[in-house]
Amino acid sequence: MGKSIALFGTSADPPTIGHKKILEELSKIYTFTIGYVSNNPNKKHKEDISIRSYLLKTLIEDLNNPKILFNQSVSSQWAVESIKQCKKIYELNNLDFVIGSDLINDIFYWKNFDEIIKEVSFFIILREGYPVESNTLNILETYKVKFTISTIKIPNISSSKFRLNFSYSNLPTSLIDIVKKNNLYKSTKLVE
Repeated sequence: MGKSIALFGTSADPPTIGHKKILEELSKIYTFTIGYVSNNPNKKHKEDISIRSYLLKTLIEDLNNPKILFNQSVSSQWAVESIKQCKKIYELNNLDFVIGSDLINDIFYWKNFDEIIKEVSFFIILREGYPVESNTLNILETYKVKFTISTIKIPNISSSKFRLNFSYSNLPTSLIDIVKKNNLYKSTKLVE
């Protein structure tokens, strides 16, 4: 398959306008972007993975972009497993793994890091407050990690910021009713 494919795994607790913007921008760069929700072994999740995956699936369906696919079957708490599953399902040799700059220093400690860096190139999206430092770049080069630092500009919102400062304005419009009707992410700082 001679197409450019991005694999976008996220804990999406919940998916925000930031996730929406990333998906929209990736669809301008890649032939296909495959999104899924995973449980991050380093995080305590507010909502169950079934709820979070339903929210991301709803967001992707609402985008109505044939270049953005939702495939929860590639989900694993370990990136290496998701990468292998995606490559197997879509019969891929080349794959870019999308990661926020807030996680770049963590990859060196990921399960099977040495295997991951042979399987994918990282597409790093810069997040405000998380620059990619020169010492990190040196380590990436030392390990011969293939990567691109994106120029995509995303809103300064994350799932954790959303949960701290609950505001429906930080949710994609397609998710607001679902969150309201199911009393998800309840906060004492409820703002309409």
